[in-house]
Amino acid sequence: MEYLTDLKAILHSKRANIYYIEKCRVMVKSGRVVYLTEAKTEKQYWNIPIANTTVVLLGTGTSITQAAVRMMAAAGVLLGFSGGGGTPLIAGNEVEWLSPQSEYRPTEYVQNWLSFWFDETKRLKVAKKFQLLRLEYLQRVWSKDKALHNAGFYADDADIQQAISRFSTEIEQCPNTTHLLLTEAQLTKRLYKIAAKRTQLEFVRNQDNATDEANIFLNHGNYLAYGLAATTLWVLGIPHGFAVLHGKTRRGALVFDVADLVKDSLILPWAFICAQEQTTEQEFRQQCLQNFAQHKALDFMFDSLKQLSDEGSQL
Repeated sequence: MEYLTDLKAILHSKRANIYYIEKCRVMVKSGRVVYLTEAKTEKQYWNIPIANTTVVLLGTGTSITQAAVRMMAAAGVLLGFSGGGGTPLIAGNEVEWLSPQSEYRPTEYVQNWLSFWFDETKRLKVAKKFQLLRLEYLQRVWSKDKALHNAGFYADDADIQQAISRFSTEIEQCPNTTHLLLTEAQLTKRLYKIAAKRTQLEFVRNQDNATDEANIFLNHGNYLAYGLAATTLWVLGIPHGFAVLHGKTRRGALVFDVADLVKDSLILPWAFICAQEQTTEQEFRQQCLQNFAQHKALDFMFDSLKQLSDEGSQL
């Protein structure tokens, strides 16, 4: 038990790393989790600091040993399999999450969550709060991020303020989840239009058959946000199936609800900026990870889920 406690000493919300690796073998060597790459003349081992890692995404051409999975599970690392670049582009595959099978997690959050979830009216109220927290976070991030300001994204610009004000009002007035989903889609579409205008790009959202850089970056960045959301839910012990807005028929839909808290703020503008600047996929992912750390995205997800589970139980 001391060994497990040492591995989990760094809180998930404070961990620094999300790894995407491909064309390698993940294994345990000398008591450490490493990944092996083969150069032309030699084999190279690279350490994965599992105690300070939240998510490991395994892309194409990877394999992993049982011992490595055991050590990562002990450290509370979320493990995912994906297509190339961190995005499941082949046959629309989902990222398959392997959650460590520990039941020694808090029960208060899932009990609070279930206390309101079966009531459709209460569930709608919590779904609205998700969307309002999303707008508040966007306004906070875009108000103080100097790099976004350099790219022309200011929270107090007239079109952005108008969008936030308009959709805040519409969200409050939505009579059911169908209308709320439509309002949420219109908000995202409006933000796409604002970002395309700032970066002078012609853009049409195409999630399944992305060919242009902006769409590809959006897909990749969104899956990084899904990793954070899945980590948050696992740590708090809330099953992914108890969504309040998305995918009533999709088992992991709550991951999408939680990821939406940060996607518009931290992924959307940078997908357009990096597409305009023609950066590589790796540089874009590094920018996303830097954004997550700079604006404490994981902390915000934890705080939001705790707040909503508490408020929902009192409805």
